[in-house]
Amino acid sequence: MNAVEQPLYERDPDAYAAHIAEGNATLPRKLVSADVLLFDQHGRILLVDPIYKPGWDLPGGNVGANEPPDIGAQREVREELGLELSTDQLDLLCVDWVSPHSKWDDWLKFIFGGPQLTDAQVSGLRIGDEELTAFEFCSPDQAQQRLSTALWPRVKAALLARQTSRAVYLHDGRSAPTE
Repeated sequence: MNAVEQPLYERDPDAYAAHIAEGNATLPRKLVSADVLLFDQHGRILLVDPIYKPGWDLPGGNVGANEPPDIGAQREVREELGLELSTDQLDLLCVDWVSPHSKWDDWLKFIFGGPQLTDAQVSGLRIGDEELTAFEFCSPDQAQQRLSTALWPRVKAALLARQTSRAVYLHDGRSAPTE
């Protein structure tokens, strides 16, 4: 009867850890961003005007290395607008896999739904980030005009997800292929 050799993780934990580290170093990395869909008491969408790209955007931004997307969204909204949100106020609405484009690799873009802001929260908003020049509440029609043609389909899907209480997964702003 042949003796079965113990798995590497049992017989040599240090070698196993080195194996994991080597494998981890060779795996691809994804860019991740997390935005938050916020509304005022009149149902208008909060948009921000960044200086580093054309068009308006949702509050949020890039997620740091090893930072969960919801925590990244929370941090970005606090940094950009001085608005404190707890992660239990954020509901996942949309994940969009964006294929490589221009000089960018592929990207995972999250949109979380945040709370409807009170009048006090709205009056307390301030630009706290040098990346923004303005913020404004807009109707969905105004948002469609201000957002890029790449972002609007994702926001539109997130608005529908908010109504149906069912998060959506997209590829480049469209429903993910089923095959």
